[in-house]
Parts: sequence; structure tokens; C-alpha cells
Amino acid sequence: MAQLRVLVVDDEWNMRNLLRIYLMKEGFQVSEASTGREALKLIGSGNFDIVLLDVMMPDMDGWQVCEAVRAQDSVPILMLTARSETKDKVRGLEIGADDYLTKPFEPEELVARMHSLIRRASLAQQAVPRERVLEFPGLVIRPDAREASVMDTGVELTPKEFDLLAVLAGNLQRAFSRDELVERLWGMDFEGETRVVDTHIKNIREKLQKAGLGYNPVQTVWGVGYKFQAPVKSNEK
Repeated sequence: MAQLRVLVVDDEWNMRNLLRIYLMKEGFQVSEASTGREALKLIGSGNFDIVLLDVMMPDMDGWQVCEAVRAQDSVPILMLTARSETKDKVRGLEIGADDYLTKPFEPEELVARMHSLIRRASLAQQAVPRERVLEFPGLVIRPDAREASVMDTGVELTPKEFDLLAVLAGNLQRAFSRDELVERLWGMDFEGETRVVDTHIKNIREKLQKAGLGYNPVQTVWGVGYKFQAPVKSNEK
């Protein structure tokens, strides 16, 4: 079985060294970056199974790196930080981090969370319908190509935003609760808050509207969650 590839991003050499030694013993193939910009270059040219990302770094902080990664890649991100405030954890989850571990931590817990995130990412990919092109008035979603377009113009969605839109569009008129969406896309062992779904829905709506879609296909079902609803596509020419 192929080794799992992890990228460790931390400006402190001692931390990178400790993580490298332990993770290599656990069977991981380890790459390292000491700055946010170096990390983005490696992620752009590599194929990692997970990223361990420190928050406090001098050139780009972990939140900035996370946002930049999420604009192009769905690789699981586990943020490592000495900050334990709930607001910092929520911020990380809302911009696309998958989990958050406060320093100091037990190596065994770190590895357990890493395996959980990698497994969750695999299950989330399976949750996205891929058997057909989803076509609606003014909107086309191609799950296999992971593309969405409005009036033949591509819409730049983050990987998680695309997955969420594809799941809703692939299940027309079905109302999903926030818990169901979290379970499908983040996994049953997700420890964050369901408000992360609201943040992603808000971003999807804004991007579709900005692209020129004349209706809101992601409807709020009060007391439940969300569903996808689009006008009937006309066959008239």
C-alpha cells in the first residue's frame, strides 16, 4: 500500500523535526515547509493526503494559507496552534480547515485525527453524484469535471463549496438538515459547528448571483436546513 503523504507547515524547526521523526515512524511520507508561501508552492506541485498547518507564521499566517489552498484544492487541512480560543477554531473551520488541534498535543491523538480526516475526505468524495451532468436554467454542474458554470461562464467555487452544491443539486427538492450535510461532506466525526454549512451556502449564493444567475437555487427550509430548487427548464426555442 502506498505511503500517505503529509505536508508539515511550521516556521519552527524544532516542531517540524519532531513531527517528521514521529510521522515517519508511523509510516507517513513527510514533506516540510517553513513559510506559507513555500507551502503553497509545494501544494501546487504535489499531491498530498493531508496538510498540518501552523497558524502563527511570519510571512503568511495559517488562515491566509488555508484560504489560498481552499481556492484550488480540497486536501484535508489540520491546523496546529497554541491559541485555544473558540473564536479562532471557528474562524479556521469557516475558511475551510477540516480540524483544529491545540499545542501541546499527544502524538497519538494527532495521528488518529489525521487518519480520521483522510478517511472523511475519501467518504466525502463518494457522496458527490458523478453519474451525469446536472443542467438547470442558466446553470450547469459537471460533477466528474468538478465544474460549475453560469451562462457558459465558469464559477470559481472552492472544493467544499462545489461538493455542497453538487450534493444539493443531485437531490432535487430533497431538504437536507445541516447535520446531514455535515455528515456527508465533513464526516460523522466532525467536531466543528454546523454553522460552517451556513457559511458555505452564503458563499455559493453570492458567487452564483455575481456570475449572473437570475434566481437563487439553494433555498432555506426553515427549521430544517437547505434544498436545491430551480425553475423548470423551458424547451422552447
